[in-house]
Amino acid sequence: KPVILILQAGRPYNLSKASELCKAILVNWLPGQEGGPATADVLFGDYNPSGKLPVTFYKSTEQLPEFTDYSMENRTYRYFKGEPQYAFGYGLSYTDFEFGEALLSSSSIKAGEKVEITIPLTNVGKMDGAEVVQVYVKSLTNPDAPIKSLKGYVRQEIKAGKSEKVRITLEPESFAYYNADVDGLKVFPGKYQILYGNSSRDMDLRSLDLEVTPAVQ
Repeated sequence: KPVILILQAGRPYNLSKASELCKAILVNWLPGQEGGPATADVLFGDYNPSGKLPVTFYKSTEQLPEFTDYSMENRTYRYFKGEPQYAFGYGLSYTDFEFGEALLSSSSIKAGEKVEITIPLTNVGKMDGAEVVQVYVKSLTNPDAPIKSLKGYVRQEIKAGKSEKVRITLEPESFAYYNADVDGLKVFPGKYQILYGNSSRDMDLRSLDLEVTPAVQ
């Protein structure tokens, strides 16, 4: 018989075996007194889920550094170089969404300026639903920068067969990183990739190139 795992928890667990044995996994965290009816609505198809994971579910603790290692190396989606069980930002729906070719308001901006990305999104399934469009920033010239960082997202409801254009603005601080010289955040000029999709997994992301030039003094 098909088995569905309902996980009520406040943190990630090792779900490697459960992913093999179960047809589906529903993570409803700590849902409170209305958690039962809400879970039933999702299980019986009366509500189309659109939630995304706010943390990374690793395959095992072997993928993580020692507990006494306080560096960020290989921790969280921003620095993790392995393959997680379920990635940050991942989540399923009863319908399917297709991302089109996005456009940036400019391919080059000065430090301190913002840029807007417009993303075509189509509900190609048979059920009305919502998708959480996620935009990540990846620095190509700053060796100390994270692998990628979530800098914007929008939950967009779309009826079956319909399309929408999702617009997300990346503020100047989207390109700021810690700088020891000022002991704080500083916008780093250089080359960037703007990644957009429905999770932090590379396979779920498409990219656009952007250059940030030094501000005029």
